[in-house]
Amino acid sequence: MTMTTAQTLIKKAERREALFGVVGLGYVGLPLVIELARAGYKVLGFDILPKVVDGLNAGRSHVKDISDEALQEVLASGRFEATTDLGRLGEPDAISICVPTPLSKFKDPDVSYIQASTESVRRTLRKGQAVILESTTYPGTTRELMLPALESTGLKVGTDFFLSFSPERVDPGNPVYGTRNTPKVIGGITPDCLKVTEALYQPAIDTLVPVSSPEAAELVKILENTFRSVNIGLVNETAIVCDKLGVDVWEVIEAAATKPFGFMKFLPGPGLGGHCIPIDPHYLAWKMRGLNYKTRFIDLAGEVNTEMPMFWVRKVADALNGVSRSVRGSTILILGVAYKRDIDDLRESPALDIIKLLEQQGAHVEFHDPHVASYLEDGKTVHSVPLTAERLKSADCVMVVTDHTAIDYRLVKRHARLVVDTRHVMPRD
Repeated sequence: MTMTTAQTLIKKAERREALFGVVGLGYVGLPLVIELARAGYKVLGFDILPKVVDGLNAGRSHVKDISDEALQEVLASGRFEATTDLGRLGEPDAISICVPTPLSKFKDPDVSYIQASTESVRRTLRKGQAVILESTTYPGTTRELMLPALESTGLKVGTDFFLSFSPERVDPGNPVYGTRNTPKVIGGITPDCLKVTEALYQPAIDTLVPVSSPEAAELVKILENTFRSVNIGLVNETAIVCDKLGVDVWEVIEAAATKPFGFMKFLPGPGLGGHCIPIDPHYLAWKMRGLNYKTRFIDLAGEVNTEMPMFWVRKVADALNGVSRSVRGSTILILGVAYKRDIDDLRESPALDIIKLLEQQGAHVEFHDPHVASYLEDGKTVHSVPLTAERLKSADCVMVVTDHTAIDYRLVKRHARLVVDTRHVMPRD
């Protein structure tokens, strides 16, 4: 009995004979490579940056969550190779696309990386390949953007090739949940697309969560991050309310969190950062605008969260006024510029907005971050300064923006003249 193309690919997956391709070797793609290789697959990684590819082939990881040792382990096994040659996309049996999906300056989705990857795949697409998009995007991208391009080759989805969406759920710096033990949602264009994708990922992922369509899978990821954005917006607004009422917002939240049902603890902060929460809800809002619907919760949460850097800059001004100083001419030491604790990622970090706002008001701003040695600002490299007693004493105000665990907050408390703590990490004793 002759096997269908889907059955052939499923058998290849079961025997680990399928060659996997991963397009985009960043914080999503590289951890996926490691898990696929550990599961027994041979993996061909694609990236357009020669520096990244050369480093990976030499055993140097540029992704903090993947150690050089983990990378060298899969290289030594002969199961991983990186390349910049997109002409080799015809070789893999399965291709996972893990490319960035930023926003344009008008807050609209920028799917140019997905389009470029799709075009590269289209040029070499052959019978028996599976294509899986992992990049976060608006509902409809897989079916409306990728499917017509791939079917323009004359190959038929679900029969000749297989197309699915499976959103990445990477949480950089999370010591508990990684690519393997985080449940993975999958939605296929056809039932066979889903079956093939499940078979391909099953050896590398502990739990798979099939849904009925790519649109459902696309919406799952956006709902997850919109849920967080809206709830963070709520506690950020609560922080403003408490500030006006003279109530400690942290005390209120901790007390509310003692309720064993009906309440989920979220914490206020200096604003939203990272590759997901500040961006993903805009994908849904953009899609709904095209359907003549206004996403009011999403828009309001975004408005509140975007205003938080200014709220905390006003708190710095109030604190300085309390000791008869102004922001202009003051030295402000920022502790932490990464967007979240214990990582080195600056994308959408509210710390950068806070620094610009303070500088616009005439402050001299320095920063210390144990994970970020330097960053570019207006073409100029800004370096992290050492955290010393002398540096703390010389600052007019120290502002805790990112609550890295490596920062000695007791040292800060002993020597800083004035502290504005956006993360509630300063010792209370």
